[in-house]
Amino acid sequence: MASEINFVDFVLDQLKNSGKVTTKKMFGEYGIYSDGKLFGLICDNKLFIKPTNSGRTFIGNVVELPPYEGAKPSFLIEDKIENSDWLSELVRLSLNELAAPKPKKKK
Repeated sequence: MASEINFVDFVLDQLKNSGKVTTKKMFGEYGIYSDGKLFGLICDNKLFIKPTNSGRTFIGNVVELPPYEGAKPSFLIEDKIENSDWLSELVRLSLNELAAPKPKKKK
């Protein structure tokens, strides 16, 4: 099931305090980026954040599931998705720990 644009817009609004966050549609679902760095996915109207040590500590009781079949597990964010400050802090902590995107090779 593809994610609905209303849910994507809701997540973007919740992340408004995280800096410049964008989404990119991928196979009916969405990747979530900040400064070119992929940090999360929206799949089946659920928010997934890439796992990091600081994110795990911040969340506490972590639920990890793959966002789609064959994917590595990510943090499933459900209970606190409506808490914009909490969610923005999780994203900031995660972004600090995630590696910078690899430069694209010139053709």
